[in-house]
Amino acid sequence: MFHYDFVPRGVCSRVIHLDLSDDGQTIEGVSFEGGCEGNLKAVGKLVEGRPVADVVELLAGNTCGMRGTSCADQMTIALCEALLADRGAVRVHGGGFGGTAQAFVPLEQLDSFKEK
Repeated sequence: MFHYDFVPRGVCSRVIHLDLSDDGQTIEGVSFEGGCEGNLKAVGKLVEGRPVADVVELLAGNTCGMRGTSCADQMTIALCEALLADRGAVRVHGGGFGGTAQAFVPLEQLDSFKEK
């Protein structure tokens, strides 16, 4: 298992803590500091044990109120960044793109990233 901490932007939560399987393909745990405690505990329970790719596909682009993002959306960015290990960049497009995570991945990591 590996641990990744992420500081989200534009939301109420202050830090997102991720625990992923050794291969990075499965979410073993998620917790949030700050934000809507009950809702974010529920998000953590709902994603635990699920494949990272499924969670990113489901929650990328989710918004909260008038914000263009949400804690769940920021979590998808955190998941992609954890897989990239600080070698690349991630952006989530909402709206007409329907919550698509766009990742800029170094060529030498591309095959591994696509598998995850």
